[in-house]
Amino acid sequence: MKSMSRHLSFGMLLLAAWLTSASAMARDLPDFTQLVQETAPGVVNISTSRTIERPNSLQGFGGQEIPEIFRHFFGDRLPAPPGATPGPGRSEERQSLGSGFIISEDGYILTNAHVVQEADEILVRLNDRRELEAELIGADERTDVALLKVEADDLPTLTLGDSDTLQVGEWVAAIGSPFGFDSSVTAGIVSAINRTLPRDAYVPFIQTDVAINPGNSGGPLFNLDGEVVGINSQIFTRSGGFMGLSFAIPLNVAMEVADQLRDDGRVSRGWLGVMIQPVSRDLAESFGMESPRGALIADLDPEGPAAQGGLQAGDVILEVDGEEVDRSSTLPRLIGRTTPGVEVEMLVLRDGDERQETVTVGDWPESGGELASAQEVPGQQARLGLAVSELEPAEREQLGIDAGVRVREVDSQGAAAAAGIQPGDILVSLDHRAVESPDQLAELASTLPTDRAVPVRLYREGRSLFVALRLSDD
Repeated sequence: MKSMSRHLSFGMLLLAAWLTSASAMARDLPDFTQLVQETAPGVVNISTSRTIERPNSLQGFGGQEIPEIFRHFFGDRLPAPPGATPGPGRSEERQSLGSGFIISEDGYILTNAHVVQEADEILVRLNDRRELEAELIGADERTDVALLKVEADDLPTLTLGDSDTLQVGEWVAAIGSPFGFDSSVTAGIVSAINRTLPRDAYVPFIQTDVAINPGNSGGPLFNLDGEVVGINSQIFTRSGGFMGLSFAIPLNVAMEVADQLRDDGRVSRGWLGVMIQPVSRDLAESFGMESPRGALIADLDPEGPAAQGGLQAGDVILEVDGEEVDRSSTLPRLIGRTTPGVEVEMLVLRDGDERQETVTVGDWPESGGELASAQEVPGQQARLGLAVSELEPAEREQLGIDAGVRVREVDSQGAAAAAGIQPGDILVSLDHRAVESPDQLAELASTLPTDRAVPVRLYREGRSLFVALRLSDD
């Protein structure tokens, strides 16, 4: 009995310790109650409608319209059967839902551009259930930011924070209307900052694990002080619903856009006129760099600001006005946020040497000859693993290049194939030296080192790119 009593006492002590620990953990978790009470009035529901013209329906034999069941499977793209005649078209109204938040007492509201895209009518429903028609002041698709205006006074506004101070691991919360459920609150942490997404080069996204679903778009992301630090914009999903990866536009980026939309109705964005690519480890070695960094200029507009400022294809941009370009995705953000017409100092790496170049940033624009027969260069097939042919002057002019040879064959086991060179590529330069002819390429290939990778500039399908070629000791 005494032994059992001791075991029971020990168990009670463990349970008490666990409960105490759990209670302490609960006290350490954030309480969003006050945050929601203070901020919810400034969050709005946005509904839009637009009228689209449906294509003419098809009428079959005897003028009978094709049954609706077929539209369910095939839409209105069902091919016309013999003897079918077009039927009358019809209009259809489509609606969508999103979120937004009030940034001024006189009715300016921020949301996502995709929430109000092509809308004929925009309605804003306030927290007090009032519905107001909104005017679209402007939208910027590249950052997915839109500014709306409703006619009202003394509206509840949200406190705007500094998104640059966000840290990974920090608690954040979102309020929005997922699937139309108004004023839904979700919370999580900042998973990453300065995240780059495909086709969104100008936005350093905030990644969170806050539950975001359709209808949350355009709603605010808060820090624990109740300050807006982002606009919930996108999710990564394979199912169509939340999977733990949400992305928000940093508020500082959104406000820069909103200020321009309010003042000018459009966004003026810096432009260099270059095509860039990441610097891989092999390319870094080929350029004599200790580690991969910077943005490699693969091609550039000959009339663009970069070319006018003296930059060249093959330059690696390392800094802009003293700010490091740690990866290629950093450059569009730095230049995009620069006022057109402003001069910037760039640190670039060219032919192994760092140099300063001054470039005047531009404003983002609103907007062959017969081939020679293939010939194999003596000795080249064994060294590079490819065969090339010469380009006629007319073809160079058509492609807009001054030098280059066309790759005709690639040995699947050779160095060229390992570097990613493909038949049909135009080989423009090798180890920073222009390739004028097949004979010259063979001469250059014979001098290449085997202890490091060398850069090769290619022209493929209308665009320029670099690959790193590494020769074996064989």
